[in-house]
Amino acid sequence: MMNMNKKIILSLLGSAALFTTQAADTALINGAGSSFDFPAFTKWFEAYGKTEPNVRFNYQSIGSGAGKQRLKDQIVDFGASDAPMSDAELAAAPGKVLDIPVVAGGVAIIYNLPGDPKLKLDGDTLAAIYLGNINKWNDPKIAALNPGVSLPELTIVPVHRADGSGTSFIFTDYLSVVNPAWADSIGKGAVVKWPAAIGVASKGSEGVAGSVKQISGAIGYAELAYADQNKIPYADMKNSTGNFISPTPDSVSVALSTAKVPDDFRFSMVNAPGDKAYPISGVSWALVYQETKKADHAKPLVAFLKWAVTEGQKLSVQLDYAPLPDSIQQRELKMLETIK
Repeated sequence: MMNMNKKIILSLLGSAALFTTQAADTALINGAGSSFDFPAFTKWFEAYGKTEPNVRFNYQSIGSGAGKQRLKDQIVDFGASDAPMSDAELAAAPGKVLDIPVVAGGVAIIYNLPGDPKLKLDGDTLAAIYLGNINKWNDPKIAALNPGVSLPELTIVPVHRADGSGTSFIFTDYLSVVNPAWADSIGKGAVVKWPAAIGVASKGSEGVAGSVKQISGAIGYAELAYADQNKIPYADMKNSTGNFISPTPDSVSVALSTAKVPDDFRFSMVNAPGDKAYPISGVSWALVYQETKKADHAKPLVAFLKWAVTEGQKLSVQLDYAPLPDSIQQRELKMLETIK
């Protein structure tokens, strides 16, 4: 179980982390986007502030899609997203955008059932639930994956994101890879057309976790930190080799170790090979312009990002994330040197 301090606990209940100071020479760095990596940013801002007291941060956890839009509109110094910039998004941006991986984590499949049984699920069953083809918890397909578990005749209430979400991107990317029916009908994206009249839409990972916790029979998806922090049970997922795996930092690290990471750092790692790889794993990116209009912000922003992808990774495991391997860290440091 993750041991998070009071400040992070409070942050998870809201939509923003704001650290300010009265010092006149303080640089305030503004960011917005992903709720997937919000717990990491919150802890990093606090830790970094102890070594660099003249840099403070205002980060709005408003979803990956909104973070990308605010970056495009040049409202913030950096965006954050669990879905990399697409070719179309890069072309539409007013300047060259760099995708800098900052965290890796598992998307936990969370649920609310009487007695909090430990469940096992696979991709086909999960897709059938979100397509509306499985709507009772005691369905034979769920029962077959969970012999010996008493499953209630309770309606399943799928919870999905209402906003543009990188976590949705990872989730739907996974379902598209493992389930042809999902790939053909829904597909992958930060925003998809969810099946009509099925389930509940909630804003942010905070909203999904809150809805699942409140609704008996609900199922949802959120980064592991939100499951642990809110004491919500989550399923072991069947991976590509047939093993049932929990979304731990170790199992995400196994998935990340198999990923082919291109020079622009835009990649997917869902349904990774490996006996111990968690199948719904992904990374989140900080999105920054290679050339910034705010010259006084460029230096402190780059310094922070260099710290985040190196020293900040030492805090990852205690926050339920997997640290980025040294090979990726070193490549990112070189990319960050190109920011002007």
